[in-house]
Amino acid sequence: QVQLVESGGGLVQAGGSLRLSCAASGRTSSYSVMGWFRQAPGKERELVTAISGRGGSTYYADSVKGRFTISRDNAKNMVYLQMNSLKPEDTAVYYCAADRVNTIVIRTTISAYDYWGQGTQVTVSS
Repeated sequence: QVQLVESGGGLVQAGGSLRLSCAASGRTSSYSVMGWFRQAPGKERELVTAISGRGGSTYYADSVKGRFTISRDNAKNMVYLQMNSLKPEDTAVYYCAADRVNTIVIRTTISAYDYWGQGTQVTVSS
């Protein structure tokens, strides 16, 4: 019954910005560790960023540090990904995911995450 729904993807020129949103519904905890993954054609799905249950800790992949920011609003059951200075190599389907076991410890493996959204396409043109 737990659902995660991403929105905010689209087409943007290099150097531009997008803000992705993930809405959680159902019985998932408001304080679950949440992550954003992405998968480009022909490539493995990778963790982009993650945030602990109360926002005290974050993780960023080296490729997005300084450009992307993850945040959450637990009262609204929402997680956000602000993406600035976008590059063509950021083009991918972006997924939000929840780790129902953890509220503090951020895990970086795909298998750690129990619930997944359907994905939203981000395309960055050169």
